[in-house]
Amino acid sequence: MTTSHPPAFTLTVDVQPAALVIHVAGDLDHETCDELTRAVDRYLVAPGDPGGRFPDLHVDFAGLGSIDSMGLAALLMIRRRTDAAGVRLHLDQRPRGLDRLLEITGTLEHLTAPRDESGGERSPGAG
Repeated sequence: MTTSHPPAFTLTVDVQPAALVIHVAGDLDHETCDELTRAVDRYLVAPGDPGGRFPDLHVDFAGLGSIDSMGLAALLMIRRRTDAAGVRLHLDQRPRGLDRLLEITGTLEHLTAPRDESGGERSPGAG
């Protein structure tokens, strides 16, 4: 009998002129979620600092293996921190499993809805 090993968890940070992109590969779970939140914290400015380094944070999930409840909690924490810093959060290339988790938990709209200038969520028809 062979056992399968989950893919190693890696984060790749791509600093661009107007955005920060963090590529997630492997399983985002109770063992790895702190690594993602620390990476985000390293690049976010202090809450209330208007001179933010990046107006947008893109978290690219093309290489995501799986995500558990702690991974979801990390995403919710990241959303709170980006909102406080005035940074727009984008969850890019979400695999179906991640979208399904966000749908089941009722967090899809919260984590993916665009923010208006005051930091509030825009209604789906607002433009």
